[in-house]
Amino acid sequence: MSPRLRPLRPREDMPDFVRLALETNGLRARYDARPPYQRNDYLLWINKAQRDETKRKRLAQMLDELKTGGVYMRMRWNG
Repeated sequence: MSPRLRPLRPREDMPDFVRLALETNGLRARYDARPPYQRNDYLLWINKAQRDETKRKRLAQMLDELKTGGVYMRMRWNG
């Protein structure tokens, strides 16, 4: 594989608690509509947290941004 085709970051697995939160809040379609890099960044950001409290806080931010739309990692996003 050419170096230009390699992903910059490994693909993150979606933890069950994130999947459940997306489905419970009816946000799975909005999550899936985001570009792959955003989906991966959200998961990487949540997965890297060491404390459960931090994971919950980050998950809440992601869910809020998906509900609101037009926001990605507290930055304006026109998607």
